[in-house]
Amino acid sequence: MNRFLLALALLIPASALTFADTPLSLPALADVPYKSGESLSEYESERCKLDVYLPTSGTDWPVLVWFHGGGLKKGDKRGTPDDGVKTERIASSLAAAGVAVVCPNYRFSPKVTFPAYIEDAAASVAWAKTNLGAHGADVSRLYIGGHSAGGYIALMLGLDANFLKDAGTSLTDIAGLIPVSGQTMTHYTVREERGIGKYTVTADEAAPVYHLRKDSPPFLVIYGDHDMPARADENTYFIEMMKAAGNKDVTGLMVTDRTHGTIASEIAKAGDPAREAMLEFMGASHGE
Repeated sequence: MNRFLLALALLIPASALTFADTPLSLPALADVPYKSGESLSEYESERCKLDVYLPTSGTDWPVLVWFHGGGLKKGDKRGTPDDGVKTERIASSLAAAGVAVVCPNYRFSPKVTFPAYIEDAAASVAWAKTNLGAHGADVSRLYIGGHSAGGYIALMLGLDANFLKDAGTSLTDIAGLIPVSGQTMTHYTVREERGIGKYTVTADEAAPVYHLRKDSPPFLVIYGDHDMPARADENTYFIEMMKAAGNKDVTGLMVTDRTHGTIASEIAKAGDPAREAMLEFMGASHGE
């Protein structure tokens, strides 16, 4: 990771970004089931589908499996009418820059509880590892990221090796993790499932910080200076604790003039600091 790039990104205000959004494109593959079998519930079959956005030129692109937010209770792989963070726009934009982007749906609480949505996510990563090579991607450069609840999912997949292992892949198959504004303590929806108050800070086995390790894939942890209450603090704490645990491959990026929503939505715009750091981290072509 280019440390100078990250230091520079912190100094660029949002007001300096005047680039237009990348035009929206349709997924190359839409509503693909990533789970199969007679044992699947109707709800599982409905939700466990993904879209794939591919660059229009070249081959051997890095792969990013990107999970949408929504508090583990709502959301969609393309975005909803009331959602200011349009996942399909982020995916279209990153595909235009030379990244194969996989956007899965997953099941929600309270219809399911922890760890079902993490298990769904792991299955979608395994699907990408198995299938994207046939579409021109370089699956040896497989990244996992997401915003908000999606960032929490990315963190859990990158730290608790059991999820990917149970899905048929492993942490050694992952080139890097890009959580954006994810909770690093136990997610408040998981706390709710367990009868714990939303503001009762908890760090049990459902918390990324519970699984601190020095041998994880590289992390690029992104958050905004005007993020949700304590979200920037949680991410800073996670970064410092990972370093304390001996992890030399964790990099933090706090972007100025960003809220919990705009830290993600602005990724769709050329020149955005978080976007540029992500593309650098993944070694993408920037071929827009």
